[in-house]
Amino acid sequence: MGMVSEFKEFAMKGNVMDMAVGIIIGGAFGKIISSLVDDIIMPVVGKAMGGVDFSQLFLNLGEGTFTTLEAAKEAGAATLNYGSFFQSALDFLIIAFAIFMMIKAMNSAKKEEKEAPAAPAAEEVLLTEIRDLLKK
Repeated sequence: MGMVSEFKEFAMKGNVMDMAVGIIIGGAFGKIISSLVDDIIMPVVGKAMGGVDFSQLFLNLGEGTFTTLEAAKEAGAATLNYGSFFQSALDFLIIAFAIFMMIKAMNSAKKEEKEAPAAPAAEEVLLTEIRDLLKK
């Protein structure tokens, strides 16, 4: 068996394909969560805290005074961007909670699936009916 055919066999296994689909969906899910945090949650939190724009919260580590993060970056100043870090941490917490809820739902569905008795096979049902007819 050649290297190419071995790789093809490996890549076509169900687990690898499932993982690839999970990674693609996870990337899209991450973008949705980032938008939720950046565009919906953080403006509401900022407004509740007196109009704070978290994306503009930074600490200048160098010389000079800058009113915006963009101005500090343009000047090449070293900054500690704790507002961006806070947003990223919130992204992570929301994604982690959503994944926890999905896994919890999947585990409970698997548990219900195991508890449900297996339906008898069609052949078994037919044989039972034939047996009952023969008894009569």
